[in-house]
Amino acid sequence: MKTVLVPTDFSENSKGGVQFAINWAAQQELHLVFIHILYIVKHTEWTDVLFEEFTAKEAIHCKETLELFIDGVYKELNVVPASHSFEIIQGISADISILDYCTTHKNIDFICISTRGAGKLNRLLGTNTGNLITKSKVPVLAIPQDFEISDISNILFATDFKNFENELDAVINFAQPFKAGIEIIHYTWPDELIAEKEKIEAEAKNKYPYPIRFYYEKNDGVHSLVQNLQNQIELKKTSLVVMFTNQERTFFQKIFLSSKTEELSFQIKVPLLVFNKSD
Repeated sequence: MKTVLVPTDFSENSKGGVQFAINWAAQQELHLVFIHILYIVKHTEWTDVLFEEFTAKEAIHCKETLELFIDGVYKELNVVPASHSFEIIQGISADISILDYCTTHKNIDFICISTRGAGKLNRLLGTNTGNLITKSKVPVLAIPQDFEISDISNILFATDFKNFENELDAVINFAQPFKAGIEIIHYTWPDELIAEKEKIEAEAKNKYPYPIRFYYEKNDGVHSLVQNLQNQIELKKTSLVVMFTNQERTFFQKIFLSSKTEELSFQIKVPLLVFNKSD
């Protein structure tokens, strides 16, 4: 049984991830861990004992709120609750707290979290979802806040063909329980040898008895890679996009060159599943 961590702050914006996870668990055998990060400011006049007592009371109240919130979403979706649990974690930053939780809980297979468009300042400083995408060793499912629940039937896998076989294994393992077809897209550059890509394609089709199709699109000087990928998502009526992100970029790159995967998460209209490329 896979375990999925589902963060929420009880807001409408966070419902997209919660609804997706609940609908996912209704179709497959999953255990959902609904988690809320509790941040409490310690007043200067408080003693350590008073702060601990206040924190304990707030944690109890917060867990009750979390349980009511999740119960309400189950009822909205008309889904009978399956295997799930609740966690209240005290921390200053949601993304750091979630990453720490996954470090100490090795059983987490996926993080399923809502995302929404970020302004320029937030893109520079990072959002919770964006930071998880660029730092988490656990695969992250970024769900648009206004995403309407629908069947996952067509998965678009964007690849650079580096470590392709291992990546395709991960994509197929995710797609199979949904019985979803996989469309593999690669954006080419003028100096690439397509014959090498076609050889990889032939080997993949021979190895995997699974419905996969390959597409090659040229990069152009007018549109960004993200824009081109968005166009393909709309054209192919994609249900979900899979990408692998490089988390080992230099400090300079992290500041001045945005991750294409993170950038896409701010704009995408369908769920985005992100794996750590270094794995």
